Amino acid sequence: HKMCVITDWDMTALDSRIIVVKGLTTDSMYHALTYATVLEMQAMMTFDPADISAAGNTMKDAQAVCQRFRKKSSFNSMVSRSFTEEELHAEVCYAECLLQRAALTFLQDENMISFIKGGIKVRNSYQIYKELHAVLLSSTCVHGDSHGHFEGGVKLGVGAFNLMLSMLPSRILKLLEFVGFSGNKEFGLQQLQEGSSAHTFRAFLCNMLLLCYHTFMSFILGTGEGDVEDAEKLLQPYLKHADRMLIQVHIYPQFTKKTGTVSVCVSQAIARFEECCEAQQQWKQFHHMCYWELMWCFTYKRRWKMAYFYADLLSKESAWSKATYVYMKGAYLSMLTNEECQPFVESEVALFRQVPGLKQKIAGKSLPTEKFAIRKARRYLAETPHPLPAPPLEMMYIWNGYTVIGKHKDLTEGMLKTLDEAQKNLDQHPKTEFSVDDQCVLSLLKGLCLKHLGRLEEAEHYFTLVLCNETQIRLDHYLVPNALLEHGLLCLEQGRQEEAIKLLEAAKQNYKHYSMESRTHFRIQAALHKAKATLDNGIHPLISSS
Repeated sequence: HKMCVITDWDMTALDSRIIVVKGLTTDSMYHALTYATVLEMQAMMTFDPADISAAGNTMKDAQAVCQRFRKKSSFNSMVSRSFTEEELHAEVCYAECLLQRAALTFLQDENMISFIKGGIKVRNSYQIYKELHAVLLSSTCVHGDSHGHFEGGVKLGVGAFNLMLSMLPSRILKLLEFVGFSGNKEFGLQQLQEGSSAHTFRAFLCNMLLLCYHTFMSFILGTGEGDVEDAEKLLQPYLKHADRMLIQVHIYPQFTKKTGTVSVCVSQAIARFEECCEAQQQWKQFHHMCYWELMWCFTYKRRWKMAYFYADLLSKESAWSKATYVYMKGAYLSMLTNEECQPFVESEVALFRQVPGLKQKIAGKSLPTEKFAIRKARRYLAETPHPLPAPPLEMMYIWNGYTVIGKHKDLTEGMLKTLDEAQKNLDQHPKTEFSVDDQCVLSLLKGLCLKHLGRLEEAEHYFTLVLCNETQIRLDHYLVPNALLEHGLLCLEQGRQEEAIKLLEAAKQNYKHYSMESRTHFRIQAALHKAKATLDNGIHPLISSS
């Protein structure tokens, strides 16, 4: 059937499943979309030009299949037109194809024309979802046997757009609103939750987006307030059927490991990551996701040699960001004594000097993390290198790792001890042109540890110390807006909303062209949203002592 959907992935081999789906792609819009989506997932993980090209061509073919079943175009809005059930499914599948083709366009070509084409696809997809949502709410909407799958598709698209748009920095969002986009986080989460609770074709995808938000985006692009308990509830049905659901083995490890990272014990998370690696061998890229998380788990535990081991595996096997992996290898070696470094063939200086030559571009842009690593590594390019004070701990902040360890007093105290040792080492060496930068790095990180330990006055002192040295910072200009951000979050915890908003607005308005600027603006936007919401509602958060 042209609207045939797959709701139970209980076959025993991925390849056989793909063969079955591929055989029906010319006549079934859902099989065409499913097959193209699998290829796109592969392309996104490998970044192989051949995989990207194959996925793009297949998704284009899938869009053509959907186009055959769409209602002929009209200048009238969808709500005022009558649709058969098949035509409604064609619309939602077509919108999904457009969005996925846009993502591949951004990956495949770097010229401005490609970016414009990709942007047009995104906007067209957004408009279709917006109109389909209106159709869904209208009294004239057809309710056939497959209505639930259509409704799930609309909730997936509308929910995803609203959630993603709501997280964008305000300056970007204002520009997008000018061309017709808008986003509401609460509405987006509601749509995705409704979509995930239904037994439909796209319930799994709604689950994936919710899990990604709660366990990744809220930590990396927000203030670390994702609902991990909700994420674990979403995972349970898949974990219970792991023995018969191969798709869980292929896709859910990345989420089980993420929820493991912030649950009761980092050691349990490590065990879960290792299980994920053993679960399947066909898609090694899922292993690389686990290696990345294992690297950070051992960083949290300050087991530098094990963290180096996983950074080394990534540098050899993964094509995502070799510059970052090699930088982390050098960073971990820098935390070891000369005696401890002897078994390693590579030296930290040699590794840091490799970093600039490993830079790559995706969608025509350099990766922000790579740019940060290259900027930090340039201190090792001189004939006499200028060592960084605690590079793994600094990169940990870029990935918001202090919010993770802040839930574990022992890990936070251990990290503070390491920072005190780095401070002692800095004080014992002669001052250089980078001394103020190094002092401010340590002050920001110590402030974060002290905040999570409940020592708020001391934390505030260290954040203020960074601001007092603003004019003397030579290279690490990102420290000042981030110190303002963290100071604002601290004020917010204490119920000082108005002061928090002033600090956050200063961080947003007064600083430009610094490392990781976009990521900082994402976090500022999330913090401002929280601060203004609590101020409007008259809510005063309790001081956190965790």
